[in-house]
Amino acid sequence: MNPVLIAAVAVGGALGSVARYLTVVAAGRWFGSAFPWGTLAVNLIGSLVMGILAELAAQRLSFPEPWRVFLFVGILGGFTTFSSFSLDVVTLINRNLGLAFVYVAGTLLLGIGALFLGLALVRWGLKI
Repeated sequence: MNPVLIAAVAVGGALGSVARYLTVVAAGRWFGSAFPWGTLAVNLIGSLVMGILAELAAQRLSFPEPWRVFLFVGILGGFTTFSSFSLDVVTLINRNLGLAFVYVAGTLLLGIGALFLGLALVRWGLKI
């Protein structure tokens, strides 16, 4: 195991987790807690950023391994919340099955859409 890579994951994960916490708290204050807006927001933002970084790496940038691990595994891994998403789904199923379905479908479709948007934004930006 490479100690530099482990440190990159740890530092990135800490930063991503703090950013996730702040986003979820802010969303709860702004929109209330009846729907998991914060979890939805971090998953959509994370998907968008992942798309942007992945396309930049494929098209133009060569991220050195410590930076790639820091960004993709550390920051984005700490920021996005699939395990929280799963818990939110179960909680919503117990409250309102229809709302749970909307949340699952919306998260998956919008998350994949956000990743495609990130890819397209970089591709469009590279043509300018």
